Amino acid sequence: MEENKTAVQVDYRKVFSEIWKRKKIYFIVVPTIIVLSSLYIICIPRTYTTDTEIIPETSNDAMTGGSSTLSSLASTFGFDMSAMKSEDAITPLMYPDLMNDNGFIIQMLKIKVSNSENTLHTDYFTYLYKHQKAPWWEKMINSIKYMMSSKNKEEAKDNNIKDPYHISRKQNKLVEKVRQNVSIKVDKKTGSITIGVTDQDPLICKTVADSVRGQLERFIINYRTKKVREDYEYYKKLTEEAHKDYQKQRQLYGSFADADEEVILESYRQKQEELENEMQLKYNTYTTMSHQMEAARAKVLAKTPAFTLVKGAAVPVKPDGPKRLFFVLVWTILAFIGTSLYVLRNILLPQNE
Repeated sequence: MEENKTAVQVDYRKVFSEIWKRKKIYFIVVPTIIVLSSLYIICIPRTYTTDTEIIPETSNDAMTGGSSTLSSLASTFGFDMSAMKSEDAITPLMYPDLMNDNGFIIQMLKIKVSNSENTLHTDYFTYLYKHQKAPWWEKMINSIKYMMSSKNKEEAKDNNIKDPYHISRKQNKLVEKVRQNVSIKVDKKTGSITIGVTDQDPLICKTVADSVRGQLERFIINYRTKKVREDYEYYKKLTEEAHKDYQKQRQLYGSFADADEEVILESYRQKQEELENEMQLKYNTYTTMSHQMEAARAKVLAKTPAFTLVKGAAVPVKPDGPKRLFFVLVWTILAFIGTSLYVLRNILLPQNE
């Protein structure tokens, strides 16, 4: 079978002539799109973005010595050997998953914030609930929904959430809003943690970034030191009990010795020696527990990671979005292309004879 292929040639002179002939359509459509797209994008609130970067100290005995070369080689290919050999159940690569936990998000809602104009001083929950800018059509829709539904009105206003895993629908919207505004990313090669925050106010943007960084540091410290802190609290309790027993026995021995210091009976000396031996045993127990407590305290300090601040959160100077000029330009180009396709439809489309 033979296929006949017909090459379509475009007469550009005819195209430009047709466009010029129907230029009134362009003078109507293109300016209209420019005005409408401008009115639309102006109603969209501007947002600011900032980020902060930290590197937590990692201690991993398995990666010391000769295997450090293997770790360096693996990092060049994007593999984090320290994360794979870590004794911790939660590796640094899992820190971004904390944003999926309501309990972690609820702690963010308690952050105290102030806007850049210094006219607002409240918590992050109230700020997101009452002081967010929105397009007029979104406000209208939300007002209609609010009037039509009486359920969860009071629950949404209450920022004292008792159970972070049992919240109302409106409170859940605020939690999802935080997930949209805050991001946690971990670099597999360097182990650095980057916290990014987007918000409508530049100062609140920085405040939230710093607060989330502190909250993440506390989580890491509490997790890595949980076992040794429990050991420390256990030995501290035993030390306090041993000290009380020793003090009680010492007072008992002192009272007995002061009351009968002129008595030389053998029974007295035996009793005094018995109390003295008991006091010494109590003291030895107290000393042993004290040493155990100090050793546990040293383990807590050894397990507590240090954090290096690589990049601090700065107050953003320029808004991150929306890109108003770019938005209007794109719609203007699309309007011109769409109008041209309509005007030149008879030229571009093949004619059936």
